[in-house]
Amino acid sequence: MDSSDLGGKAGKYRMDQKKIDRINELAKKARTPEGLTPEETQERAALRREYIDTVVGNLARELDNTWVVDYVLLKKEQPLYPVYAYRDGRTQAVLDEVHGILPFEKLYERTGIQFQPFNTVYQLYADKKAGRLAQADDFLMIPEYLLWKLCGVKAREYTNATSTGLVNAQIREYDPEILSALGLPETMFPPLTAPGTVLGPLKPEIASEVGGQTNVVLCATHDTASAVEGIPMEQGEAPFLSSGTWSLLGVKLAQPVTTPESCKANFTNEGGVGYIRYLKNIMGLWIIQCVQKQLGISFAEMVELAKASTYTRIFDVNDARFSAPQDMSAEIRAALAETGAPPATDADLINCIYHSLAYCYGEAYREMEAVTGQHWDKLYIAGGGAKNATLNELTAHYTGKQVVALPIEATAIGNLKIQMNIH
Repeated sequence: MDSSDLGGKAGKYRMDQKKIDRINELAKKARTPEGLTPEETQERAALRREYIDTVVGNLARELDNTWVVDYVLLKKEQPLYPVYAYRDGRTQAVLDEVHGILPFEKLYERTGIQFQPFNTVYQLYADKKAGRLAQADDFLMIPEYLLWKLCGVKAREYTNATSTGLVNAQIREYDPEILSALGLPETMFPPLTAPGTVLGPLKPEIASEVGGQTNVVLCATHDTASAVEGIPMEQGEAPFLSSGTWSLLGVKLAQPVTTPESCKANFTNEGGVGYIRYLKNIMGLWIIQCVQKQLGISFAEMVELAKASTYTRIFDVNDARFSAPQDMSAEIRAALAETGAPPATDADLINCIYHSLAYCYGEAYREMEAVTGQHWDKLYIAGGGAKNATLNELTAHYTGKQVVALPIEATAIGNLKIQMNIH
């Protein structure tokens, strides 16, 4: 019985130790000639179900704390704890050292990945400095780890790997020059696998638990890569906004853009299913989610409050101070108070968040047109944010584009589309 810590928030799942001891006691007795009584068999089944439900429930909550840049270090096929979430601050101490070895401009030229202090390249280097990497003989990104646990096959999936900041944008494999310069063991970075690859059947014990057997397919494990596949664009390829905890505004391109201008604008070139997802990461609905929890009201109630406000001051939603503050509402008010009047009411606070997000979308759209030299007339919005009509209207206003809102589960649809195309 183990525990998992994904960092950030409380991340340990726990079951009463007496119950765990009882599970083990019954397991040992089941292997004896005496075996279990009917009552003990029922007891074991109930305890096992409670344990599985505890693990699954808490795993689901912890996955809300992780993102595509996070991974599990392994030693002899066992995870090395803790498993950190990207909002952990341990990378701050190594950023300058990494850029002293490989200036960010050089990293961007090779990978095309925008700077984020939590990118995997910095996390792995932090683990190297802490001695954790030397203890490991392998690592898997979180989606790859979960798939491995399901079927026993390890695969390094291309779309997710591009977000590590370690994949060469041109050759679309891990970059040996970057690995060598940073002293990262090349044996831990094998060739990448394309989404749509069949990994194999479920492990027998998993198939028994879920009541059937099936093949495990490597989808586009970067959630936005699957989401973009799930967006039904009527004609041509228009820009998209995947509006969730993070907002990702971008467009499909045949080739990466790794110019100094693109680097300065902090756009990223992430892998897609046969193309490059050229986009910008924007803080997104994380700010809304934090404030919603603080206020204890529904998202619908937040929208109605915003409609009653005329306070439309703008703040930089991408400022690092909003990444993981103790009090999001207070942080926003403090930021706006530095240059003028802060929001006076909760309605003002919510309204300025919506305006600030939409303003940022508009700025990013215009930057993308300038850097790529292309022009578009539409913006497709998918994800949870597509259900917010007020935010969609503000986005149309600040971008000056026709907004096509698709309140669909684009990530799930894209995942299914990739699996359907196998056959």
